[in-house]
Amino acid sequence: MNRPLLAPGAADALLFDLGRVVLDIDFSKALACWAGHAGCEPAHLAGRFSRDEIYRRHETGEIDDAEFFAALRTSLGIGLSDAQFLEGWNAIFAGEMPGIEPLLARAAGRLPLYAFSNTNGAHVEYFSEAYAGVLGHFREMFLSSTIGLRKPDAAAYAHVVKAIGVPAQRIVFFDDLAENIEAARAQGLTAVHVTSPDDVAVALAALGI
Repeated sequence: MNRPLLAPGAADALLFDLGRVVLDIDFSKALACWAGHAGCEPAHLAGRFSRDEIYRRHETGEIDDAEFFAALRTSLGIGLSDAQFLEGWNAIFAGEMPGIEPLLARAAGRLPLYAFSNTNGAHVEYFSEAYAGVLGHFREMFLSSTIGLRKPDAAAYAHVVKAIGVPAQRIVFFDDLAENIEAARAQGLTAVHVTSPDDVAVALAALGI
């Protein structure tokens, strides 16, 4: 794919994924928490956890937390309570990505910022409160469990572009997953693959922000 063309005045809106772009994620913390409650080794659970159809349906709001945790109880083979599953599920949030907050604060003074994330109701409830400060820079957040669509599906990008209300090519999208970047570019967005906060800083500088 072509590299994004970033230049001063090239964007009317900035769109950010949350996980590993704005918020740091460490899934091993969930496995460690669950294993602690279950009295087993985290490695025992790691091979059993799958981002399967149930996982995807949870992210699009088709099933609730209780149904998702019931499925985990079966797939992981551990008899945890919903509260114990929730504790581990929310333990994955490891803080803000280093240096991202001042970058967002500066960018928000120049352009409208939006978030676009695959997530679920339990996580939304948690991070909306725990990270209210940094998330306050976003004019609107498009969350898969709310809009019923998830990346990298084309319909998800079309929904977000329409809601933002500017041409796709005038939206610069930041995401850490290559498949989401490729899908965004296929829908006409300018996309930046984020491997560290430095990638965000470099892109913003190129945009004159």
